[in-house]
Amino acid sequence: MVDAALVLFLQTLSPLAALVGWDALILHFDAGTFFRIISILGSALTAFKLYRAGLHRRYRMFFAYLVFRIPCMSCGLFLDTSGAPYLWLFTKSEPVIMLFYVLIVLELYRLVLHEYKGLYTLGRWAMGAAMAIAVAVSMLGLRGATTHEVQKFSFWVVFELRAEARLDLALVLFILLIIGFLGRYPIRLNRNVIVHTVVYSVFFFANSLGLVFWFFKINIKDELVNTTLMGIASVCAVAWWIGLSQKGEEVQVHLPSLGPGAEQRALQQLEALNATLLRASRK
Repeated sequence: MVDAALVLFLQTLSPLAALVGWDALILHFDAGTFFRIISILGSALTAFKLYRAGLHRRYRMFFAYLVFRIPCMSCGLFLDTSGAPYLWLFTKSEPVIMLFYVLIVLELYRLVLHEYKGLYTLGRWAMGAAMAIAVAVSMLGLRGATTHEVQKFSFWVVFELRAEARLDLALVLFILLIIGFLGRYPIRLNRNVIVHTVVYSVFFFANSLGLVFWFFKINIKDELVNTTLMGIASVCAVAWWIGLSQKGEEVQVHLPSLGPGAEQRALQQLEALNATLLRASRK
């Protein structure tokens, strides 16, 4: 449906493009490449904006991920995705990207729970345990790798894909916990943290969806899915660039909106839980 709409749109523009000499460009238009370029530009502009505003110190893992992501995605523009150089780049960069995903989610926990150290400590321990289990299960699962998978890729690539699929599923649960926490307890956060949490959640879910489909062997059109997910990722990159700012650190957002009595009870429950976890962690 998306491809058909895109073809119809390009056919409509063809006569006008011929007048200005853009007809050759439209005929060779590739949506995947277009979205990849938008993602690169959005990531570069976001990284520059964070550095210029001094926010790279507060969002360290996210800033480092953007700096790493820009050259990796840029190389993908010039390499054949079925060639050996691209496979080498994938096998070397993907473990680093997986590590960044974990560190960024931990950073989100730190930003959201900066006043609740007990809850943050519990989240950090639980995430570490979940990541270790995911990697261990992926290593054991290599025995079940099919001959077709190994011939098409390699044992290492199959391990990376399976490990990332499991890590992504675990991280999705932790991100949902963050969103659920924000929806339940009336805490004050600055606008940047809210924007970053929402945009990164969408970005991560989109990036994980393709691997989850592959992991559960859901039969879909790879090209259509990849193009759609690239489009979502490019929108997220632009949203970070527009939404994160120095002023956003000063503007406080109060979520959710509850009645005075309900808000007080929710905060008391949260503080009691945090105090209990702090005492338990010190034993």
